[in-house]
Amino acid sequence: MNQLPILNIKEFHNHNDDATFYANHFIPHLEQHHHSITVPHKHDFYLTVLFTEGSGTHEVDFSSYPIKPGSVFLLNPGQTHHWELSEDIDGYVFFHSKSFYDMSFNGRTVNSFPFFFSTQNSPVVYLGGENKDRIQNLCKSVVEEYQVFSLLKRQKITSLIDIIYIELSRLSIDEDVSNNKKTNSYSLKFRALEEIIEANFQEEKSPQYYASELNVSPKHLNRITKEMVGKTTTDLITERVILEAKRMLIHAKQSFTEIADELGYEDYAYFSRVFKNKTGENPSDFQSRYVN
Repeated sequence: MNQLPILNIKEFHNHNDDATFYANHFIPHLEQHHHSITVPHKHDFYLTVLFTEGSGTHEVDFSSYPIKPGSVFLLNPGQTHHWELSEDIDGYVFFHSKSFYDMSFNGRTVNSFPFFFSTQNSPVVYLGGENKDRIQNLCKSVVEEYQVFSLLKRQKITSLIDIIYIELSRLSIDEDVSNNKKTNSYSLKFRALEEIIEANFQEEKSPQYYASELNVSPKHLNRITKEMVGKTTTDLITERVILEAKRMLIHAKQSFTEIADELGYEDYAYFSRVFKNKTGENPSDFQSRYVN
């Protein structure tokens, strides 16, 4: 079957620099890697793009977001995306591995920021006025630092992107709410739940399984997910299955029955009912509508 391409950060390096980080102005980035980044794809790294000029549409995991000056998109590894861009597009782009950030800050990880904490959170922050200018200047400094060979280069880049993430976190979510959610035990359990779902959603559909893996009761796990994102454990499992189903319906050359089977459903009719209950249309209608 045809799978979505997964871009590796090493593909973007033309020199012997640190292969865990990359930065560029958006126009040369687009020109150099047009063949791989203008079709639907995934990454194995954390991606940040600031658009300073132009317009368009950015689709992330089948949700569309408008592109305009001041749009900042922040994507987790594994998310599917592609964009339609105007000819006058411009901006800055940088991405890095998990270790690039996590090794630089003791006791803090890249997933502590709201946009990287959970794929349930929005992947875009829209900036204007002074906020846009401030983030644009920081992104410009990241690119300039990346393109030269200077003493303590890695330390300066990690410090700059840390400031960018902090500033964007303050703008994307109320600080008090962010602090309350991210410092209690619920946030740690929720993050662990998403990781376990990601690794097991094709085989395991039962909330009891995930509760057992996290050493909590199913009722308490539901309490955690309701508090964090207003959804049940079953909702999160099913949403992950449906997202993968959509990817396969569009990009994999398999029959509907084969897709259902790979996602853990021996009965295609049951899978189709689950899909329609969640999306409002059956798999064949979704596939036809999306392709057209």
